[in-house]
Amino acid sequence: MDDLQSHLGKVRVPSSYDNISKDECVYSFDTPETETGLYVCLNTFLGFGRSYVSGYFEKTNNAVFLHIRRTKTEIPAEPSATGEGPEKKITRLAIGIEGGFDPTAGKKYTYEESYSIVVLPSFESIPYSKNLPQPVVNSVTAILAADPAMKKAEKSSVTGTWDGEVRQVSVCAKDLLQLDNGRKIPPSGWKCDKCDLTTNLWLNLTDGAILCGRRFFDGSGGNDHAVLHYKDTGYPLAVKLGTITSDGKGDVYSYEEDDMVEDPYLIQHLGHFGIKIHQMEKTDKSMVELELDLNQRVGEWSLMCESGSNLTPVAGPGFTGMQNLGNSCYLNSVMQVIFTIPDFVERFVNASDAIFSKHPADPANDFNIQMAKLGVGLMSGKYSVAGDGQQDPAGISPAMFKNLIGKDHPEFSTKLQQDAHEFYLHLVATLEKNSRGQANPADALKYEVEERVMCCASGKVRYSTRNEWSLPLQIPLHQANNIAEIQEYERKIKEAKDKGEKLNPEEVVRPKIPFAACLNAFASEEIIDQFYSTAIKDKTQAKKITRLATMPDYLLIHFKKFTLNDDWSSQKLDVSIDVPDELDLSQLRAEPRREGEELLPDIVGQPPPPPPMDELVLEQLVQMGFPLEACKKAIFHTKNSGAENATQWIMEHITDADFSDPFIVPGTAVPGKSSFVADPTGLQLLMGMGFNERQATKALQETSNNIERAADWIFSHQSELDRMETSDDEIKPEIQIRDGSSCYKLTAFISHMGTSTQMGHYVCHILKDGRWLIFNDAKVAISQNPPKDMGYLYLYKRV
Repeated sequence: MDDLQSHLGKVRVPSSYDNISKDECVYSFDTPETETGLYVCLNTFLGFGRSYVSGYFEKTNNAVFLHIRRTKTEIPAEPSATGEGPEKKITRLAIGIEGGFDPTAGKKYTYEESYSIVVLPSFESIPYSKNLPQPVVNSVTAILAADPAMKKAEKSSVTGTWDGEVRQVSVCAKDLLQLDNGRKIPPSGWKCDKCDLTTNLWLNLTDGAILCGRRFFDGSGGNDHAVLHYKDTGYPLAVKLGTITSDGKGDVYSYEEDDMVEDPYLIQHLGHFGIKIHQMEKTDKSMVELELDLNQRVGEWSLMCESGSNLTPVAGPGFTGMQNLGNSCYLNSVMQVIFTIPDFVERFVNASDAIFSKHPADPANDFNIQMAKLGVGLMSGKYSVAGDGQQDPAGISPAMFKNLIGKDHPEFSTKLQQDAHEFYLHLVATLEKNSRGQANPADALKYEVEERVMCCASGKVRYSTRNEWSLPLQIPLHQANNIAEIQEYERKIKEAKDKGEKLNPEEVVRPKIPFAACLNAFASEEIIDQFYSTAIKDKTQAKKITRLATMPDYLLIHFKKFTLNDDWSSQKLDVSIDVPDELDLSQLRAEPRREGEELLPDIVGQPPPPPPMDELVLEQLVQMGFPLEACKKAIFHTKNSGAENATQWIMEHITDADFSDPFIVPGTAVPGKSSFVADPTGLQLLMGMGFNERQATKALQETSNNIERAADWIFSHQSELDRMETSDDEIKPEIQIRDGSSCYKLTAFISHMGTSTQMGHYVCHILKDGRWLIFNDAKVAISQNPPKDMGYLYLYKRV
């Protein structure tokens, strides 16, 4: 106790601004459920596993910790009164919703926590009680009452959203019918008009009816009276009582739009029923908070796509699964594959002690620390459980890493399913920013692309190079080698549809695409119309050939499976590709410069302006939701021939890597100059805030010309902008891009199940120790039949 008294001066009570890491160690995946528990500093409120708390004390001299231990006990399942019955068919890849996985069908647990105060370096342990010194009691009381840091960050990222989507203003709100029925709603004491429930109540904004909400999958919630009321009356909007705040916010649901919405007239609508907004106090959980609680209840359940298979689970170093944090399977699959590359292991696992020793003020927001934490968690085997019927394969939770890498990103900060390839590119870009002055492990994946463009009028050529981290391959459906079989299958589908029957799913026939056809599509010569030739100073045709100038250590192949239907809906090409285990890419190797060829002269002065575009067509395309720069390209390449031809061009090129890049007339790019063009409006706005053109351009480039995000980027990267000014035009040493043999061996692939990138599920298969393994979120097992022909991303290792 004397040791505790001597350190009371450093004990603090957390404020609402403090992040409290009471659910997981900031350096490891130790939790209160780990055998050694979790130590929470009563000064900084950072949580540490037993392996890291002593080192933290030595660096900071913060000696007083709240030690949390949590014990999980399984509740024996109650026998069903009606027997087991048939297995419920899973129709949606989601948890706890109609047609999704039902977590109540499996194991349930009770949790018991114990608390003690531990003083370092002696690890003196004092059972926690209210009789301890008041500063300690006040600090611990606030810690236990507060949301943990990860939940707080997740709640912040999805505030104003439902299921990760930004809430839209309801079309019903502006002219909402409100009946003059004399009903007045008290500020509290509500009860459902149809039953005795006093929780989960919704106020209908048309007639003032107070009714209970939907019944949840676990039997909690309501009795569906609010939904039934809408079916009877058609009154569309309801607000959840208890979520209304004094600033006029609240959870509003539109039954007509079947979504959570924004009601900009909520104060007015509530006033109609005598509700004075300044008297309202939030007393109930919002839908976001309920959803987070739901995820916590079912967090030990992983979304599994392989039903009925007898896969042998495995465990140990490199065989650790990852929990699915609500559609985070795209992240899980990419990170599992990435950490099969030795460069990543060397940088973030083998050197993890050096990374952790830097001890920044907020380790949870340090990218290198969280990468190292994830890498060690995956590769050490400490958290690997095979799942043998006695213990579930819980896997590690990438929550801190996901919150950090998705922070402020318009897509990866949400809870929606995302495209694994886009996340991979985002990861590579983040690694670039966080590898200054040290080896970047993504260099193992980087290669140089060479484009040779020949002016058809003069025969002169221009070479340009760029760096890439994945090889995009188009899928030429017209080259399927089973076209007759497909036509017969389509005939059977039509025949079954006419009869009102369904085909057996096992009878599905997919187009079989030769892998060589995909490579040939990449290597084929492309004709460029309206190419501006500096040799003749006019437009002409040009021929472009794309080749690989270097061969990386590891090559990620991206099959461009996602496209658009005629009605602009997203579609995934359901095809089978005979992807080889061994690959020779020598046919894609760039040829030496040809002797005697003449180069196109550089542009002197300003390049010629782009031709005028049909503004009505441009506006029409943008309103369809396509990027402005892509719309400009479509109009240009279809020679202002109308919206129909332009939209057709968009459909054919929507998966191009440079689809959304700034439009530049072919042939007018200045060699050596970045193709990025800053948005003029954003540039003017940022410069008006006192930043120079170079700084403003940098901010817009880092945020893809998003003005709002660019302003936030500037204020959070001030030191980087300052370095730009001090170093000015300092020449950075050119990083040598690796090169070697063009022969490769398949080591991993990521597969997607679903019809679009916004839904479905990702799993990955990895070749380790001569056998294929399947990594399906938390579950890791020996794969019986790896579906190599159905993948989306493929990782090859140079041999």
